[in-house]
Amino acid sequence: MLQTKMTEILGIKYPIQCGTMQAISMAELVAPVANAGGFCCLPAAAFQTKQDFMNEVKKTRDMTDKPFGVNVGLFPEMTATVTAEERIDWVIESGVKILETAGRSPAPHREQIAKGGLTHIHKCARVRDAVKVDGLGVDLVSIVGTECGGHPSMEEVTTLVLIPATLDRINKPLIAGGGFADGKGLMAALAFGAAGVNMGTRFMATQECPIHPDFKKKLVETPETETVLVMKTLMNPSRVLRTPGSEKILELEAKGASLEELAPHISGRISAGGGKEGTFDKGMYPGGQVVGRIHDIPTVAELMERIVNEAMEAKKKAGRPF
Repeated sequence: MLQTKMTEILGIKYPIQCGTMQAISMAELVAPVANAGGFCCLPAAAFQTKQDFMNEVKKTRDMTDKPFGVNVGLFPEMTATVTAEERIDWVIESGVKILETAGRSPAPHREQIAKGGLTHIHKCARVRDAVKVDGLGVDLVSIVGTECGGHPSMEEVTTLVLIPATLDRINKPLIAGGGFADGKGLMAALAFGAAGVNMGTRFMATQECPIHPDFKKKLVETPETETVLVMKTLMNPSRVLRTPGSEKILELEAKGASLEELAPHISGRISAGGGKEGTFDKGMYPGGQVVGRIHDIPTVAELMERIVNEAMEAKKKAGRPF
């Protein structure tokens, strides 16, 4: 019904990825997405030991027999104790067959990934990066526009422009991210020529997502105008919800704060409070502009069914005279 190169390569039912979210995309969310026909990745960076990672892989496998992946970030980490190479080895040893990398070029890791027999998705945020990775042997390219929650590019190009601009210049199938939350968006991406979509913020507001109920309530209540880009002064922008914590970061950046001064406010440890306790006075909480399109908190299966039904209805409408 919605078969594309993305569904073919990943062995999934629908061309819908739940974006990888640090400390959120655990078995409790990854497995329901897989069971509902979508695709989701465990975040390797959330685990500081191989055993903890392997335990989460096992937990996920106990909950689903459908394909899922592992994300290995290639971004610099302030407190990294495990290298990207080690984490990729964890993935190979675990038997998970799909790897998503993000951040810096995966070129230094391609041989390791290929020898490990992994299907490789690389996620980026600029056309020129997509073009570079297209020639490296990856199986799928993923790109996100400035609307996305998390890390867009400094160029701030919208998804509506970024997706066709990228498709004009690459040959590998493309997963489109940034601003997607429903079936109409999915069908728009497919109409552009993308092989599927990546949506993170929408899946945060689901019953299975392991964040505090007050966080989910905040997502439902937040309009599309209430996100901000922080860390632009560090050349590493992140779109987050407007909260007292993110306002403080913007204030410090406006004063020319250094990385050392910003570190206590941008650390993931500080932001953990919002996810676990529903408090937002400190830290930053990723969320895309699409947050304004979130009006309820369904189960993952209900959300997936709705997206697919909306996509098929949008397809029917597209075939009618205007």
